[in-house]
Amino acid sequence: MTAGEIRQQFIDFFKDKNHKFVPSSSVVPLEDPTLLFTNAGMNQFKDIFLEKGTRSYKRAVNSQKCIRVSGKHNDVEEVGHDTYHHTFFEMLGNWSFGDYYKKEAIEWAWELFTKVWKLPKEKLYATVYTTDDEAADLWASQTDINSDHILRFGDKDNFWEMGNTGPCGPCSEIHIDLGEEYCDKKDTKHICQVNGECGRFIELWNLVFIQYNRDDSGKLHPLPKKHVDTGAGFERIVAVLQNKHSNYATDVFMPLIDKIAEITKTDYKKAVDKSPYHVIADHVRMLTFSIADGGMPSNEGRGYVMRRILRRAARYGRKLNISKPFIYKIVPVLVKNMGDFYPEIADRQTHIQSVIKAEEEHFNRTLDRGLEIFDKIKEELRAKKKKIIPGEEVFKLYDTYGFPVDLTGILAEENGLSLDAAGFEKEMEAQKNRARSASKFDARQINQTDWIIFEDTADSEFVGYEKLSIETEITRYHMDNDTLHIVLKQTPFYAESGGQVGDKGTLSGEGFELQVLDTRKENEHIIHICKSPGQFNPETTKVLAEVLQSGRMDTAKNHTATHLLHAALRKVLGEHVQQAGSLVEAERLRFDFTHFNKIMPDQLQEIETIVNQKIQLNTTIQIAREKLTDAKKKGRYGLIR
Repeated sequence: MTAGEIRQQFIDFFKDKNHKFVPSSSVVPLEDPTLLFTNAGMNQFKDIFLEKGTRSYKRAVNSQKCIRVSGKHNDVEEVGHDTYHHTFFEMLGNWSFGDYYKKEAIEWAWELFTKVWKLPKEKLYATVYTTDDEAADLWASQTDINSDHILRFGDKDNFWEMGNTGPCGPCSEIHIDLGEEYCDKKDTKHICQVNGECGRFIELWNLVFIQYNRDDSGKLHPLPKKHVDTGAGFERIVAVLQNKHSNYATDVFMPLIDKIAEITKTDYKKAVDKSPYHVIADHVRMLTFSIADGGMPSNEGRGYVMRRILRRAARYGRKLNISKPFIYKIVPVLVKNMGDFYPEIADRQTHIQSVIKAEEEHFNRTLDRGLEIFDKIKEELRAKKKKIIPGEEVFKLYDTYGFPVDLTGILAEENGLSLDAAGFEKEMEAQKNRARSASKFDARQINQTDWIIFEDTADSEFVGYEKLSIETEITRYHMDNDTLHIVLKQTPFYAESGGQVGDKGTLSGEGFELQVLDTRKENEHIIHICKSPGQFNPETTKVLAEVLQSGRMDTAKNHTATHLLHAALRKVLGEHVQQAGSLVEAERLRFDFTHFNKIMPDQLQEIETIVNQKIQLNTTIQIAREKLTDAKKKGRYGLIR
């Protein structure tokens, strides 16, 4: 059977048992800030387990795109060096939301494995949680598994939790014994066994029984509804069913590996070290699917992870004697193999290849420049008979030449050197301190004891969307030479946020008028930074707060212009463009955005023309307040559709 046929058999098996097929969710969870990438099939159903959402169905089946590259699911270092770890993989799963439970989950898993896929029963093992007698009894009574192959394990292996608190429960895993020849441990004391962490016994399917809720104290409480959440590793199952020694030997990976060999003019079958082919084949999958779903390589967050993965693949390409961009050339093969089931990679193939190629070109320039500097450092150390690269040199490579620290570490290891990690961190901290000291103002520098407090309110109420002038009261103030920091009970002054500068204006009281030079925010307090003329009268707390109307309106126009610009950029450059920062003042605006290439003059002209045309229409602006997630879903990028 082909990999595609195996995937479809799994889906059809559960569809025949009244499960609804639910397409895979995006591997880039833009609406879930708790995740860099979707790392399990249950992610899109998390709201059901938390009892915050419902579905029209009680049974579901799908194949979920997953990426595991960080946190406890960090498999990057193993990728390519063993036969079964991957950054990108598919998770086959079936779910019951308060419907069937352990009996059916166990029966159907055994039926699919032994009757449909005809896996040898004598090679299969079932693990259950140490106190889960119910699951152990069901394996013994509802299947014909060897009773000696029902094993119990503790929290580490057989108790699943969403987090430190929340839904959780015991799980039952199905493992297969592939044979002694699959053991990849060289330690003579190693014993091959289930959960023994070698390649002989591998987990194929995890059946999770969500029946408890763990509270803040760690206590478990039975849930009113019990759920089933299963996950079966697609690539591992394909390897077993196709009788291959490695996941990389299956038709999931071999077309990619053949293309890599063709591009690099090398012979995969004769290669002593096959890890470069495996790493590149794995990483091109991760990059293709993450870019297709809206991810972009960058210097932070998930974008930084993507950039590291791409650079790791490029580095392994050099082990195959190719230094020119080549990863993007593998994408069409992946699209041919998987584009029918995941049409998003076919629809965005051109974009995916463009992003990868641009990143490869940029990295090659960075790598060549950094290698020259690294070689000089290496020779100087050898001349001095030293083996530790000083922290300031590591920092210089990183800060001045854009050379990733992890890459410096790899090169150091290859050359018998090590890094002064503590020295590097010291340099990084010094840079952060320089950046902090360069900032114009930080209200947090004011000690709480330095404030004169009239009324200790929890926060300031902002009314500036409706009014630009109100009578209000001072709740606290702090004087620093000729500068006053004032907090009001209510204020029409907009505090600097989201790139828009703070409002200017006046605060007028009995016998004084203060010029508000800037408005900032500290927690929920809005701080008015005022120039003190000397006659400030702290005896009165009532003031008239008036925003400089011309400044606010000019700033508002430039803020609207950023949205027009964002929309025009997406229209001309592509929908991958995302805002990465901005500055909005009365006199000017700056818009930072993600893109994989330099903007060409004709593109720039088209963007300017689109924005100017929209401004000249003089369209009436409709103002509405929405949650950020709702606004994003509606495509609120401006007036250009």
